Amino acid sequence: MQDRSFLDELKHQYRSGGMYMKLIFINVLVFLFINLISVIGRLTESSDLFDLVSLLFTLETDFNSFLFRPWGLFTSIFSHVGFMHLAFNMLMLFFMGQAFERYFGSRRLLSVYIIGGIAGGILEIVAHAVFPALLYRPSVVLGASGSIMAIFIGLAFYKPNLPLSFFGLFQLRIIYLGIIYLMLDILNLGADDGTAHFAHLGGAIIGILAAQQPMSSRNFIARLENWFVQLWKKNPQRKKKKSGFNYNQQARKKTDEEYNVDAKRRQEKIDAILDKISRSGYESLSKAEKEFLFRQSDKNGS
Repeated sequence: MQDRSFLDELKHQYRSGGMYMKLIFINVLVFLFINLISVIGRLTESSDLFDLVSLLFTLETDFNSFLFRPWGLFTSIFSHVGFMHLAFNMLMLFFMGQAFERYFGSRRLLSVYIIGGIAGGILEIVAHAVFPALLYRPSVVLGASGSIMAIFIGLAFYKPNLPLSFFGLFQLRIIYLGIIYLMLDILNLGADDGTAHFAHLGGAIIGILAAQQPMSSRNFIARLENWFVQLWKKNPQRKKKKSGFNYNQQARKKTDEEYNVDAKRRQEKIDAILDKISRSGYESLSKAEKEFLFRQSDKNGS
């Protein structure tokens, strides 16, 4: 087999690596872009370029500044300046994201990453507006830590007994490591250490919510996913009317007994699929099982 070039290998990793790998690529590309702009700014002594980086890629915790740059809630969760900050976050995303995607799937990983990061940013802004110690200490937030915390804590609460190996020397259940991280953030709230601890906690809250009945349409993240899907669909109710087929009328033609039998069968099939996920992970499902689960989620969504 012919050896791939470096560029071909990168393309292969991006296409075949899963959602966690795609998120890593995006973070690295944004990191390179930010630092390239910074280098040009230093060489040309142009403060405008530094202002451009701040304008596009950071989140201001001062509420008035945030109102003029709301996009920072989204762009900041892909942005890093220091190499060690990027390296640590991407290492966490590689290991935790890979495991999370195995149990929940790529779509849920992307949702938790984005929602967790945004929730962390919102909590950081609220904390700076509420607590006197932070009120006159506006700061700039950037980095994927809140998003990765959501993935990490979601995995820890869903699979608390999942063992983590440390250099082959000893193993620790993931829930214990998750609790340690949460406690460190709580104990350092208000500390002027350059870490957005409230953003971490905001992400952790989303992770905990994501772990509650994750395959149910009542799950918080599933509801948000369905809301976004319906938001971007072009009036699905009108399409049903144009087709000349009324799903609600068809359902009413069944007797109560027939309806209850069908509902029981559907629930038994859902339970069997969820049991399979808990034993072998989401990726063990067949294409038909995944489609069935997705259709049920759409039917039951708000």
